[in-house]
Amino acid sequence: MMEFALEPSLWLVLCGVAFIAGFIDAIAGGGGLLTVPALLTAGLPPHLVLGTNKLAATFGSLTASVTYYRKKLFDPKYWRHALLATAIGACLGVLVVDQISKQTLEKVLPVLILIAAIYSLFAKVQPDDQLMLPVENRKNRWTQRLQGLTLGFYDGIAGPGTGSFWMVSTMALYKINLLLTSGVARSMNFVSNGFALVTFALLGHIHYQLGLAMGLCLMVGSYFGAHTAIRFGSKLIKPLFIVMVMAIALRLIWQTWFSA
Repeated sequence: MMEFALEPSLWLVLCGVAFIAGFIDAIAGGGGLLTVPALLTAGLPPHLVLGTNKLAATFGSLTASVTYYRKKLFDPKYWRHALLATAIGACLGVLVVDQISKQTLEKVLPVLILIAAIYSLFAKVQPDDQLMLPVENRKNRWTQRLQGLTLGFYDGIAGPGTGSFWMVSTMALYKINLLLTSGVARSMNFVSNGFALVTFALLGHIHYQLGLAMGLCLMVGSYFGAHTAIRFGSKLIKPLFIVMVMAIALRLIWQTWFSA
């Protein structure tokens, strides 16, 4: 474990940010947009930021995914192909993170996210009481595998906005409502977070005390966020989701195209 001293006041601020991030992430994704910059501002080295954030995020995504599962808004058996492919993709992403051009990825990513946001803005949303999943067939299984492998790989290289990508692609590919989409996104995010976390731990890039403290706050925020999403449905999820996707896109565009 790498040691890094923080003032008590910073611990409180970071835990507060984690709670808010957990609440937002359980509904719309994009919680890392808050926690990663907060950790960087606190002065942690970038590699320690990524590992510590993964530890905290795993707690939050676990809480949210369990909540959606208990409310019967996520069926692990139906999504088993995506679950396995996501785990494989996350492992591959971590293994090849140093072998790809991050500069190219960072240039292309904001454009993809903006396209996702525009799609979400105009896409037809299924009614909240429409809880039917598509018929499982060969095409469906391969779609799940390709989706899981791609997004798991992306999350494995510590990419922002993974949960939002899950929501956009799931809505587009399966035409299911936002509650079911949120359940899929949170559960897949937990899988990729967990497998990436193991690698960060092996590399020693985690501040365990801070990660656990923020993780507990993320859990509480995720619990309330998931229940809020289930209660208010698409009328809350869609606008918050679009706001978060736009925020991620604008931040990345500024960071990669205009920042020195």
